[in-house]
Amino acid sequence: MVNASDIVKPVIGMEIHVELDTATKMFCRCRNRFGDEPNTNVCPVCTALPGALPVMNAQAVAYSIKVGLALGCAVPGRTKWDRKNYYYPDLPKGYQISQYDLPLCEHGLLEVPLAQGQPKTVRILRAHLEEDAGKNIHDNPGYTGVDLNRAGVPLLEIVSEPDLNSVEEVGSYARSMQRLVRWLGVSQANMQMGHMRFEPNINLHITRDGEVFKTPIIEVKNLNSFRSLEGAVGYEIQRQYDQWQEDPTGFTLEKLGKQNRGFDDATGRTVFQRDKEEAHDYRYFPDPDLPTVIVSDQWRESIRNEIGELPLARRARYVEQFGLAFKDADALTMDAATGDLLDGAVTAGADAKQCAKLLLGRGAALANEQQCTIAEIGISTEQLTELAKLLAEGKVNATAGAKIFDKMAASGQLPGALAKAEGLLTVTDTGQLEAWVAEAIAKNPQAVEIIRTGDKKAEKSLGFLTGQVMQASRGAAPAKEVQAMLREKLWPGKQASGE
Repeated sequence: MVNASDIVKPVIGMEIHVELDTATKMFCRCRNRFGDEPNTNVCPVCTALPGALPVMNAQAVAYSIKVGLALGCAVPGRTKWDRKNYYYPDLPKGYQISQYDLPLCEHGLLEVPLAQGQPKTVRILRAHLEEDAGKNIHDNPGYTGVDLNRAGVPLLEIVSEPDLNSVEEVGSYARSMQRLVRWLGVSQANMQMGHMRFEPNINLHITRDGEVFKTPIIEVKNLNSFRSLEGAVGYEIQRQYDQWQEDPTGFTLEKLGKQNRGFDDATGRTVFQRDKEEAHDYRYFPDPDLPTVIVSDQWRESIRNEIGELPLARRARYVEQFGLAFKDADALTMDAATGDLLDGAVTAGADAKQCAKLLLGRGAALANEQQCTIAEIGISTEQLTELAKLLAEGKVNATAGAKIFDKMAASGQLPGALAKAEGLLTVTDTGQLEAWVAEAIAKNPQAVEIIRTGDKKAEKSLGFLTGQVMQASRGAAPAKEVQAMLREKLWPGKQASGE
């Protein structure tokens, strides 16, 4: 709890590490792939054998520039590589190739949506490219294993200004960055595979009796889920305030400086690791084995032209032009390919809301089952367009549409052919509809009596009979026409609304 006389402002900056989805590592030609047997994607360069020399991966540089431009960063014409010196078991060289004073991208911003509706602008200080370290494996009792498959994987570190002031803002910023890098196609950003890791820097500015106190800056290291990120930030805010209350003049940034802490998922607490290193502790100096990187105007602009419409702009367009609800528009702009499906179908003449309903209904369900995006379930623009038109024209009903969607995703066939082969086209033959209705009436006298007497359960019974007709027709009967027939026969004069 916060003392009523205190004004507590959390001040949070974020470092986000994004592994880039290149075929090979940053400075060698080993495969960049998660899940392979330990120490199988290694070579003399990434294991730091004597005499091995690095060669820059141009695709990783292009991907990094793409992210920087999408964030509105300046991309200077010249940058370089530096050695960041520190010892760790999974860092074979004893240093990390990184960027210090001349980052590849600097001074941008990201608009972050908040629940209240008003977006938050978060300034980006820099985005620099470096190589990832390996991974220590602690699964075996008695010893720690080292897997160097990840050593040398291209890693983009995106550093924000301390513009975030709450757990909500931190979570939204992290999710927005994940969406952006996926949208741009530069990273899978799968946190279970270590593609994206968060390191928030947190302290509090506390005003009491007109005096401002600043607590020590705490960097929480290597958070690999949104839940851990939000849990660590929330815990730190409360922990720092509680500790400051015990010693308002001693627990300050001025006296204690900066610290690194880890987060224990099991207890929901952060734990002290060490005092935080500063730049001079790493003894940066230019890497003598790598040349300066020159970014020409032509290269920069060719990358800029690949970016296209960004997710927030597309979401706004879906709301304004297509009339979609904000929630639906947001879901359809989680990745570019899913939005491209919608745009392609609408361009081909399909109704936007009908397409959105299909994609966010059965499409989202199949994607969840397959652990992939909606665009990856196997639906083409042509299939989506045709099915949306069949539904809009009443040639198939919603139940049949769901069945067709699943079958066309599995088979690749067009929905019209599937509907015909499976007998799912809507029956418009009045005689056939009358026969199904008569059959339902004859088989369910109790429901019929409830409707005819105007019992309070009449609407429910009417729905039951409609379902019986739909079942008999295998979903081919138009539900609205069936219900109209039943009302006319059993409840004459009663309006469709039930009035």
